[in-house]
Amino acid sequence: MKISILLPYKENFSPIYAGAVSLFVKDTTKISKFKRNITIFGSTNLKRIFNLNYKNINLKKNLIQSGSKIYVNEFLKSEKKSPSDIIEIHNRPNYFHLINKFKNKQKIVLYFHNDPLTMTGSRSVTDRKNLLENATKIIFNSHWSRKRFLEGINLLHINSEKMNVIYQSTSSKKVNLESKKKWITFVGKLNRAKGYDLFGKAVLRILKKYKGWKGIIIGDEPRATLNFKHKRLKNYGFIHHDKVLKIFEKTSIAVACSRWDEPLGRTSLEASSRGCATIISNKGGLPETVTHGIILRELNVESVYQAIKNLIEDKNKRLELQKLSIKNFFHTNSVSAKKIDKYRENLLKSVIPIKSPNIHLNKSLRILHVTNFNERHDGRLFFNTGRRLNNGFIRLGHSVLEFSDRDIVKHYKSIKDYSGAKTLNTKLINTVYNYKPDLLIFGHADLIKDNTLMYLKDNYKDLKIAQWFLDPLIKGGPDYEKNKARILDKIEYTDANFITTSPDVLSFLPKKKLSFFMPNPTDPSFEVLNNYENKHCSMDVFFALSHGVHRGILKKGKYDERSDFVNRLVEVTPNVKFDLYGINNVQPIWADSFLKSISNAKMGVNLSRGNPIKYYSSDRITQLIGNGLLTFIHKDTMYNNFFSNNEVIFYSSLLDLSEKIQKYARNDSDRKKIAKNGKEKYMKYFNSTVVADYIINNTFNFKYNKNKFMWSNK
Repeated sequence: MKISILLPYKENFSPIYAGAVSLFVKDTTKISKFKRNITIFGSTNLKRIFNLNYKNINLKKNLIQSGSKIYVNEFLKSEKKSPSDIIEIHNRPNYFHLINKFKNKQKIVLYFHNDPLTMTGSRSVTDRKNLLENATKIIFNSHWSRKRFLEGINLLHINSEKMNVIYQSTSSKKVNLESKKKWITFVGKLNRAKGYDLFGKAVLRILKKYKGWKGIIIGDEPRATLNFKHKRLKNYGFIHHDKVLKIFEKTSIAVACSRWDEPLGRTSLEASSRGCATIISNKGGLPETVTHGIILRELNVESVYQAIKNLIEDKNKRLELQKLSIKNFFHTNSVSAKKIDKYRENLLKSVIPIKSPNIHLNKSLRILHVTNFNERHDGRLFFNTGRRLNNGFIRLGHSVLEFSDRDIVKHYKSIKDYSGAKTLNTKLINTVYNYKPDLLIFGHADLIKDNTLMYLKDNYKDLKIAQWFLDPLIKGGPDYEKNKARILDKIEYTDANFITTSPDVLSFLPKKKLSFFMPNPTDPSFEVLNNYENKHCSMDVFFALSHGVHRGILKKGKYDERSDFVNRLVEVTPNVKFDLYGINNVQPIWADSFLKSISNAKMGVNLSRGNPIKYYSSDRITQLIGNGLLTFIHKDTMYNNFFSNNEVIFYSSLLDLSEKIQKYARNDSDRKKIAKNGKEKYMKYFNSTVVADYIINNTFNFKYNKNKFMWSNK
């Protein structure tokens, strides 16, 4: 394998004046398993460079052509002589467009270290679509940068596998917190964009008030206009990176109060790694750099001053942040290097298929499952309840035939059959004739007519019919009358009905018909994450909603009361990082993009539409608990009949929820333990195989021990 890394033109790959890109490439290459296969290309006009396999591109000045184009052309000459397997371009999307025109079989990976919308080659939607189409992979240094890249792009048509977040990183180090000095440190460019003016004015007030404390400034600015003087304020200018880390080891409080949206922020990351109590502004990717810190809601001199003042006066708080920063820091060079090496391996190796386990059951049924399997959505809605139940039926040893009603309607509409419903019902009758199912089960199949079911019942006496229903049935809640009508539409011909609300609170259900509570099923092949084991979650709380599953994007003028609740929750919950989708103009996410986003969160709020009602929850609950997030559920759902406080967290109000989120954001040990217990219980008792077995037992009226299903006697 040959890997070529192309640095930005004029990027100093030297310990003398290394930037963030050079440090990242140096640190990760140094410990990469492919170190001997990597050549780093750059244009460092310094004698001293980092001790790695480096090739300098020497350029002659040209008044006609830009230095960048000459630089890339020289790199391409090298590629022509000795082609690489992988080319990794750092922080220059315009280089990608040039190299892509002349590549042979090389796989090209593009790294973003800055805001994609500010860079030549990725500013426009057209440029970014081109990158998505042609790059082998695109690597972002934060989830914020990834979101910026996707602005204006239809998320329904992107390959999320191409996009990964690999954080900039630093070395890990054990720090003796007892050796910390009363230092307040600022590192970065000494300009207004970095908030240096805010820090300078605030720290002068601090030094005047607290005589035992000292201020430290590291950085420079060629066009410096800000100059702060105090006998206990030391300005070191630009110093060697290793010396910066040593100063952080002794620093008690670090401040990174940028005004601009930093794509990540190396200062706060390194300060956190060395056990500093870190104060950051809520800008760009800065919140992703710290696991625990003070996040400034408002950015001005007073807010910076008060944050420093509070940490000085509250020693316990300061020490707690220092301990948590050291304990939970995960942006290490080894973690980033392993992620980089993993994608390198995957680019050149085939994935070994996983063998399915052998399943042996005594009786096999034929099951015709009629629901929306979303073929027309290209896999975006693959991870749905219909497929979960399919998996359960198959694991039990049954034969399952999928009948995707809405896809059929979509493809068979005509002038004679405007809605497609006539064709749909005819096809169902023909399919039953050919397949001869034992069980016909529906999920939200609203266009199947009652006369079709009557015909099937009359002609196939042994056919059992059941339906399952997921949507809310809350009186006065969203779509109550509509959803109620959908349930009752087929109930005359069903042998059993399965609802994600407790039937004993639904007075409209006919007493002569069997209706059962069905938990939202989880599935071991879908819920594959164990976030309680993940030390690299940079966000605290995940929440996502959509304005319509099939629409897939935000709908103008659509109101959802959950948006107001979540926004109020964010307002009253300080120093907690929320990752929100489908709200505040952030588009909803689906399928693999959803999984990648949820993998970055420690906790999740299970919030359904309408007032809480016994046992009702949206199917989001399976993805939260099932992937190992600590999950918060309203107590009025009565899920405490199934779970204890050692498995999920129950809340009674917005303020109660806020307090509990803050509590567990500070207590990783309890959070992980409860999240693990919750996942293990949900996966054991509410998994798709158990729920499928429950449906079959009750539809066919088989005798079974009520204790077999934990919700049977609740």
